[in-house]
Amino acid sequence: MFLVDIIYKPIGKIHSPYARKEETPRQGILAGDIEFRIEIFSEFSEGLNGIERYEYLIVLSHFHKSVFRGLKIFPHGSSEKRGVFATRSPNHPNPIAFNVVKLIKREGNILVVKELDAIDGTPVLDIKPFIPSLDAKF
Repeated sequence: MFLVDIIYKPIGKIHSPYARKEETPRQGILAGDIEFRIEIFSEFSEGLNGIERYEYLIVLSHFHKSVFRGLKIFPHGSSEKRGVFATRSPNHPNPIAFNVVKLIKREGNILVVKELDAIDGTPVLDIKPFIPSLDAKF
């Protein structure tokens, strides 16, 4: 087994209208027109330069309220257990969230986005531009 401590420092946090995970949509695309604000901490804000040229962004965050319940789970709406890695459940061994969000605007160190499924205070680990020619496989 490969043993190593992996330590990430959040680069920001999500400001969401949802206080509890039970309130969030199952997937970000289902959030509709609800706007979220991603606050990038001041020591990382210079890394946002040029981000406005992208319509969509990949946001990696840490689902800090998730609870790992085992390697086999019942996916949403299913009566058959599956391996957790074959699901979109937030309750993975490492609860890393992957969202492709629509960038509405940048206000300094704040990104206003749509199509996110996170609760208020969710730590942001990284942001990358979504480039269809590289990221879309269809």
